[in-house]
Amino acid sequence: MKPRRLIARYAAGLTSAYLLTSAEVAALIVSLTERGQTSPRPFVIAAVALVVVGTIAVAVGAVFIAAPARRWLGIRPPTDAERRTALKTMRRQTALTLAPWVLTAAVLIPLSLSAPVDVQAVIGSAILFGTIASVSTGFLFTLRTLRPLLAGVTTDFSDITPVTAPGVRTQLLLTWTVCTALPGLGIAALLVLRANGWVIAPDTRIELALLVLALVAVVLGLRAIILVAISISDPVREVIDAMAEVERGRIDRTVQVYDWSEIGRLQAGFNRMVAGLRERERLRDLFGRHVGAAVARRAIAEDSALSGDEREVAVLFVDLVGSTQLAATREPHEVAEILNEFFRIVVAEVDQRDGLVNKFQGDAALAVFGAPLRIADPAGAALATARRLGVELRRLPIDIGIGVSAGPVFAGNIGAENRYEYTVVGDAVNEAARLADRAKEFEARVLCSEAALRRAPETERSRWRAVGTEVLRGRTAATEMSCPVSG
Repeated sequence: MKPRRLIARYAAGLTSAYLLTSAEVAALIVSLTERGQTSPRPFVIAAVALVVVGTIAVAVGAVFIAAPARRWLGIRPPTDAERRTALKTMRRQTALTLAPWVLTAAVLIPLSLSAPVDVQAVIGSAILFGTIASVSTGFLFTLRTLRPLLAGVTTDFSDITPVTAPGVRTQLLLTWTVCTALPGLGIAALLVLRANGWVIAPDTRIELALLVLALVAVVLGLRAIILVAISISDPVREVIDAMAEVERGRIDRTVQVYDWSEIGRLQAGFNRMVAGLRERERLRDLFGRHVGAAVARRAIAEDSALSGDEREVAVLFVDLVGSTQLAATREPHEVAEILNEFFRIVVAEVDQRDGLVNKFQGDAALAVFGAPLRIADPAGAALATARRLGVELRRLPIDIGIGVSAGPVFAGNIGAENRYEYTVVGDAVNEAARLADRAKEFEARVLCSEAALRRAPETERSRWRAVGTEVLRGRTAATEMSCPVSG
């Protein structure tokens, strides 16, 4: 809400509350005085003048209370001085709505001393009603208007702890005291005073005053309970609606903190909870980017156990050729762009076949099929990915070598107790790395071992052809090598 609109609505709401209660007080006095009894002319003139003065005072005072927010609301965070001023809004509003009625009582009660006792009782009770009703009605009419202002200075509940704010229980007790207990005590006091002849003569008619106090308890009590109900139900409903949105996945949802009781703690607590969810989601996303989404999901599901086990997997190793020369002949940002595109293609192809890019090693990537997620055909998936990468990576200004092997490995966490790394360890990993190095000398730039080919289905094996057998660097046993038919 724009500041000027807020100020106008606030002043209109507070002025309307005062005029409404003034009209109610006038109606009570006129309707509850006996027919034939006329108020003295000075009394009527003073009453009208007081209403006019009170209306002007409330309107001007409301603008004065809300005007400081014009400098910062919706523009920038408030300064400490502006926050302190805004936090006094409720106190100033209470004082503003009380002031006209204090003046009214000071003027009209002395002017009514010449009237009968029952009329004096009616006037006094009506003014008391107006005082209480004006305060509660003012809050009722401005409660929602002030929320953007209050939310602007109470973004965190720690900011509002210095403010004296009655809790929900206290609010309900105050409502009962003002709207039920006080009128009830007034009725009881009038009856006791007349019965004993104290202040009021036994034959004095006080029925009208009793009726006024009864109406105060009913009319004012209803208005006050509506105010308390709105002040509780509105923020609770907002939190409930926000929780429903969070449940549907909108973890960026927050609620405004504009209440200074337990409700404010609930609002701020919800915001802190959602902030924690966002932080957890961000960490899980970062975790997934580093170890792979499948590993992250499994770690969360198993409470970070991932102790590991032995299983049959297929391993794909991709290595760049001449990365040192690439860095020497191109600008650093160009090298970064090429490497990012290289890894993007690798990750996309591996993810498409439910594999895991286990790690990036400088200018190389290691992908695993069959761990941590078990898949039906890890060897077939690895071989198909290798063939596809052999085609896709040719679009980049780089040379590559791709090796594929398969066999039993240990798949799980390796490292210290407080610092794990999910990885695979086994001969298949070493063989895939050596095949990738050897593939750089073949036109297809892709080689696989007989162990991987033997574990793949016939449809995939038919896409490969044997290219020889040799003992790869760093190994003792000979490896039967194959390359894609299209190569």
